Amino acid sequence: SFSDGVPSESLEAAKNASNTEKLTDQVMQNPQVLAALQERLDSVSHTPSSYIETLPKAVKRRINALKQLQVKCAHIEAKFYEEVHDLERKYAALYQPLFDKRREFITGDVEPTDAESEWHSENEEEDKLAGDVKDKVVIAEKEAAAAEEPNPKGIPEFWFTIFRNVDMLSELVQEYDEPILKHLQDIKVKFSEPGQPMSFVLEFHFEPNDYFSNSVLTKTYKMKSEPDKADPFSFEGPEIVDCDGCAIDWKKGKNVTVKTIKKKQKHKGRGTVRTITKQVPSDSFFNFFSPLKASGDGESLDEDSEFTLASDFEIGHFFRERIVPRAVLYFTGEAIEDDDNFEEGEEGEEEELEGDEEGEDEDDADVNPKKEPSQPSECKQQEPVLMTRGPHSSCPKSPGFGATCPWRACGFRSA
Repeated sequence: SFSDGVPSESLEAAKNASNTEKLTDQVMQNPQVLAALQERLDSVSHTPSSYIETLPKAVKRRINALKQLQVKCAHIEAKFYEEVHDLERKYAALYQPLFDKRREFITGDVEPTDAESEWHSENEEEDKLAGDVKDKVVIAEKEAAAAEEPNPKGIPEFWFTIFRNVDMLSELVQEYDEPILKHLQDIKVKFSEPGQPMSFVLEFHFEPNDYFSNSVLTKTYKMKSEPDKADPFSFEGPEIVDCDGCAIDWKKGKNVTVKTIKKKQKHKGRGTVRTITKQVPSDSFFNFFSPLKASGDGESLDEDSEFTLASDFEIGHFFRERIVPRAVLYFTGEAIEDDDNFEEGEEGEEEELEGDEEGEDEDDADVNPKKEPSQPSECKQQEPVLMTRGPHSSCPKSPGFGATCPWRACGFRSA
C-alpha cells in the first residue's frame, strides 16, 4: 500500500532509522559505555599485529628476513637437544651401577656395609645429648628390645610405598592393584640408541607372582626434536608425541584391567530369560601399559582423549625425571615435602601482598577516625626456596599441562 505516494516499506525504514539514531544518542551519552568503547579502541590500536600493518613495505621485507633467520635458529636448537639426549644417554650409563646396587639393597640380595649404611641426620647432635642423660638401665632395655625386632629381607614394599606417597600415582592405583605392586622390584629408564629416533623406555621389573607371567612390563615414549613445518616458531625443545605399551600375560582369572558382569536377556518371541556374562574394562594402574594412541593420520582427538594422552605423557616424564633418579626421597617423603615447601612459599608471597593491602587500610584509618585501626600483622617472610632442574610440567610446581620445563636442558615439553 502507499501513503501520499510513499511506499509503506520506506516509511517503516525511516521510522526504524529514527529509533536507532535516538538509541545511539542515549548510549553515547552514557560515560561508562564511552569509557568501555575507548578502552576497546585503545587495545585494538596498540596490538603488535596492527602496528606491523602500519609499517612500510621495505620494513616488512626486513622483518620477513628476520623470520627466516629465526627458523634457522630453531633447527640449530633442535640439533642442540639431540646432543643433550646423547649426553643423557652417556650419564645414564654412569648412574646405572648405582641404581643396580640400589635394587640389590631393596630386594635384600646384598646387605649394605656399615660404611654404606652410615648417614648423619640433622638431629644427630640432639640425639647424642639425649642419649648422654639416659639411664643405663633404659638403654639396656632398648638394646634388648632391638635385638628382638624382626629383620625382614631388604626394604619391603619399597616401590609400592612410593606409589602410595605420590598423589599423581596413587590416583591411578585401585585396591586390587596393590597386591600386584607389592611385587614390583625395580623401575629403570632406557634411552634410545645413537642413530635411532629419540625415545625412552620405562621398565617395570616384577618378581614372580600369581598375577602375570611377565618379569618386565615396558612403556615406550616416542619423542620428536624438530620444528613443525607449519608452525616452526612454536618449537621449544623435544616433545613426547606418542607412546606404546606391552601385552601383559595375565594368569587365569587374575586380569584386574577387566571385570566380569552378568546381564539378563529376554527372548523377543518365546519370552524366556537367560543370563549372560561378559567382560568390560575396569579402572586399574595396569591400563598404563595399554595407552591411547596419538592420532597419526592428521585427525584430531576429542578433548577427553587429548587430556588422557597429555596425562599419560606427564606421568611418563615424571617417572623418568623424578621418581627413578630420586626414588629413596619419594619413599621417605622428603621429595614430597620439598614440593610442599615450594607451594608454601607461593602462599607466603600471597600473604605478604595481603599485608600490603592491610597497610592501605591503616592509611584510611588515619583519614577516617571512626574506622578501627588494623592490628599489625605478623611477619610472613618465608625461607628462600632453592629450585633445581625444575619445575617440570609434571611435578606439583608445574604451571599446568602443556608447560615447558624452564630448565631447558631437560629437553621436555608435553605435547
